[in-house]
Amino acid sequence: MSGHRRFPGGRLVVATHNPGKLRELKALFHPYTDDLVSAGDLGLPEPEETGLTFAANAELKARAAALASGVCALADDSGLCVDALDGAPGIFSARWAGEGKDFGVAMERIRRALADKGLETSPAYFVCALSLAFPDGHCETFEGRFDGHVVFPPRGTRGFGYDPILLPLGGAQTFGEMDPEEKHRISHRARAFAQLLAASFGG
Repeated sequence: MSGHRRFPGGRLVVATHNPGKLRELKALFHPYTDDLVSAGDLGLPEPEETGLTFAANAELKARAAALASGVCALADDSGLCVDALDGAPGIFSARWAGEGKDFGVAMERIRRALADKGLETSPAYFVCALSLAFPDGHCETFEGRFDGHVVFPPRGTRGFGYDPILLPLGGAQTFGEMDPEEKHRISHRARAFAQLLAASFGG
């Protein structure tokens, strides 16, 4: 058995101001705790994401929320990495959507960047790093990845972020078209969550 630290129970703060991420994490965590609140609900500020990796940014956000709230906090840092764009937008996925968090703008930016290279599509993958931080600053961090390719025009309105342009390998529906239950079962976030659950929640 590894030395992973266990979640002690009670309240869990989700260090996000993104309602789409909060909705997905609430669905995933429902069997394990029903006392789930967001950093936004508690009025906690969003820290500057200065990490150079998804994991570093997840830990930064989780640790800030745990220290500010005095209870365990969970943070997600995720994004889309497009092979033909050298992994961009990557850790800058949210920033590509601008101040207004308009992912329509971000998806069009990807389409144009591919077109500049004479491409209509590219292999791509979603990454999710999940970090559980404790009030003493300790973090347990896990990463999941989901591979596919980007498609244009964007398809579907059921997801959030870049979901409408990521078509899973061998799949017929983008994450934006997929039933949310199916997405929760197979996504990059679900894969990171499964690792976290096994290590810190006894799942």
